[in-house]
Parts: sequence; C-alpha cells; structure tokens
Amino acid sequence: MTQSTELVVARSAGSSAVAASLPVLNPLGSLESYISAVNRIPVLEAESERELAREFRDYNDLAAAQELVHSHLRFVVHVARGYKGYGLPLADLIQEGNIGLMKAVKRFDPEQGVRLVSFAVHWIRAEMHEFILKNWRIVKVATTKAQRKLFFNLRKSKTRLGWLNAEEVSAVARDLNVSEREVLEMESRLSGTDIGFDLTADDDENSHRPPSPAAYLRSAEEDPSQLLEREDESSHQLAQLAQGLAELDERSRDIITRRWLKPDDKSTLQDLADQYGVSAERIRQIESNAMKKLRTAF
Repeated sequence: MTQSTELVVARSAGSSAVAASLPVLNPLGSLESYISAVNRIPVLEAESERELAREFRDYNDLAAAQELVHSHLRFVVHVARGYKGYGLPLADLIQEGNIGLMKAVKRFDPEQGVRLVSFAVHWIRAEMHEFILKNWRIVKVATTKAQRKLFFNLRKSKTRLGWLNAEEVSAVARDLNVSEREVLEMESRLSGTDIGFDLTADDDENSHRPPSPAAYLRSAEEDPSQLLEREDESSHQLAQLAQGLAELDERSRDIITRRWLKPDDKSTLQDLADQYGVSAERIRQIESNAMKKLRTAF
C-alpha cells in the first residue's frame, strides 16, 4: 500500500478527476509508506486555502481541488487512527475518510470564515462511521440515530471494565439524551459476538465459544429441507389447480368447487341438480368431465 502514479476512482467522490489524483493504497506496498507520503505533502496556509477554494468554486478548477484534498490527507490518517479500536483495517478507514474529504471539498465555502479542516472533519467521520457500522458485525448493531450515537460514545463513557451499574446507565442516558433502555440494549449488543450458524463439530469443540445454532436448532418432526420441498410441491400443485379451474366453464368450476374444494358444507349431486334444473346424473357427468380436464392440467 504505497504511493503510486496509478489512478484510483472513489465510489462516491464529488469529482472523479479529484479522486483520480489521490495517492493509492496499493496492496503490494505498505500502509506506512502511504502515510509517510501524505505526511510529506505541505500544509496550506489559510489564505492559500481560501484562494484555492475560490478557484474550485467559481471556475471548477480541478487542480485547485486536488491541492486542497492532498494537503488534508494527513488529517484523514489522524482521524482514522482514532477508530482502530473497532478492529477494522486502518487502510480501509483511510480510504473511506478520503471519500468524505472529497465530498467536503466539493461543498466547502471559503467565505464562511472557517478552515477546511474544521468543515471536513464532519464529512470524514460520517464516512468512517457508516463503514464501521456496516462492517463491524455481520448483523447490524446500530440502525437508529440514538443507537448510532450510543455505539460511538458508550465505550468512551465507561470508566471501568464490566457492565454499567444503574447510576452509570442513568448518567450515560442523560449525557447522550437517550433512554436508559437504549443504553442497556446497546451495551448488550457491544458485549455480544457473532457466531457462525453452521460451524462444524470440530470448530465448536476447539473453541471457547458457545455451540453454533445449527447444533441445537433442530426440528423434532422433520428435516427442514424435506419440509421446504413438500411446501414447494404443495404451492406448485395449488398453482396448477388454479390454472386448471380457470380453464373450466363457469358451471363446471362451480360444481367442482362446491363438491370438492369447500372445507365445510359440501354440496350433494341433488343440491346442484336442483339449482341448475337438471338431473343428478347430469351433474355427475359434468363433474366427471371437469375432473378429467383438471387431471390433464396436473
């Protein structure tokens, strides 16, 4: 992962030309050489930064945007290092932060009187947060706004190892403006671990983790694959029946439905004969012909 002259296009950068000029995290090199490269890029003075931002805003000068991005890559590395405790590759965090930096450059207004670094930090952190939440666990650990806030602040709020006591839970809930229930729920999620559903017996025996769900979530009546196969066959047959009934004339369809498909209060041949003004034998003949057509459909 070293600095390279190759081009890289970030997936959601504000300008592809700006993204293409970034130093590349190349898997054939090292992360240290990339960090060393970006640290050698000079930091811009405030006035130079404003001039470059105006050039990009007013004239879409991509060279100015590139210089703004390059001069702040070291800051992205600094922010990314603060999230190393989540167990994700630092290189991936840096790449996500670079995307946030480019988005910030595109939206930066030099007339607001703030430095780009102060404006960009929110965009950089937002991209890293999204990446962490998507990759920290197989199952999403935080989906609501309150859960996201707790995810990134709960561990910093804990003053010791172990579970929070009632007083600490109340203090965290008050500081972060969330409910105590949400604090307890997030603490439980952070303390849990992912378990493969279908680990082999050897995996279960050689680890200190609890058995995988596949080891004890068994059907007492039938193998799940056979149950699924039977349900699929049943659905297929119902679809064929519906298609066959649709091809019958209205009287034949009514006779079959009332004679065979009603769960309760099925009609007799004489009931139907009285309704249609024919003999019971005629109803039987119509029923027989309709059944032959349905068998053909099956």
